[in-house]
Amino acid sequence: MKHLNIRVSGKVQGVFFRASTKAVADQMGIKGFVKNKKDGSVTIEAEASSFILDAFVDWCKEGPEKAVVESVEMSEGEIKNFRNFEVVKKNLLW
Repeated sequence: MKHLNIRVSGKVQGVFFRASTKAVADQMGIKGFVKNKKDGSVTIEAEASSFILDAFVDWCKEGPEKAVVESVEMSEGEIKNFRNFEVVKKNLLW
């Protein structure tokens, strides 16, 4: 099991990036969350095996059809044992 913090920049808000990310994560059995950031990027915390996360990051580099991904930054983090994958609608701590 591995935990990745992923930041996706580009035209990634208003293009169903979060909903698409959840659909892909659910299909792949990934646990964690995705949320929009005020700077226009999307942040993802994802937990799964290294093999699955590698494929997921490849998907993040493309995103859904209308997205224009300019960069994907990753760092490993501490396992949080998420129960599912969620789209976070609002975060008051932005």
